Amino acid sequence: MRVLALDSSGLVASVAVVEGKEGNADACTIAEYTVNYKKTHSQTLLPMLDEVAKMTDLDLASIDAVAVAAGPGSFTGLRIGSATAKGLGLALEKPLIPVPTLEGLAYNLCGVGGLVCPIMDARRGQVYTGIYRFQDGEHLTVVEDQMAVSIEELGEKLKAYKEEVTFLGDGVPVFREVLETQIMKGEKIRFAPANMNRQRAASVGALGLIYYKEGKTQTAEEHKPDYLRVSQAERERKERMEHDTVSM
Repeated sequence: MRVLALDSSGLVASVAVVEGKEGNADACTIAEYTVNYKKTHSQTLLPMLDEVAKMTDLDLASIDAVAVAAGPGSFTGLRIGSATAKGLGLALEKPLIPVPTLEGLAYNLCGVGGLVCPIMDARRGQVYTGIYRFQDGEHLTVVEDQMAVSIEELGEKLKAYKEEVTFLGDGVPVFREVLETQIMKGEKIRFAPANMNRQRAASVGALGLIYYKEGKTQTAEEHKPDYLRVSQAERERKERMEHDTVSM
């Protein structure tokens, strides 16, 4: 089983080729190309994919599925990743495996004890987050599904479990100080090391193998990103419409 994995849900752009038996958590990463730089994903994702294919002599027709970080995250990044995955799925006639962004992030820490809590800066005082744990050292379990909440509300949820929590994601640099000194003060918390702290397509691919066996696939036509909340443009449009209605 060979999966091509894409993640452009945040600042990081990442492409990987992962092989393994269907559902095998011990998948082998054949190649991974990850860039955390200010260039847009429209500039980087396809050239990265092309380079990975060249370096591994990969015939794209040989892949069995395309795994993609399906959201939430950057609206633009998700659209680029989704469009790329859909294009590949249509051209190659392969299924897509939508991997929730926060589950892919959490899987970076496969085997960690206690709760795993990825946080992505969602702006407007909120984070995209979810709460997870690993059963039997490797099976990702969703404790609380993906959500957009304030960091204070997340803290209250976590404290109720009375377990050690490991944080990761691009929200850590933004909220680490307030988590340590105010929100989670006195609680047992840890932070993932830098090499595991951001999106990785290899994790999306490894989780994709498991989800493929569980039947969690889509056709390219069916796939849509999970934005979790409406975009700023949509919010502003709604506010203008409401304002115009009131003015009338």
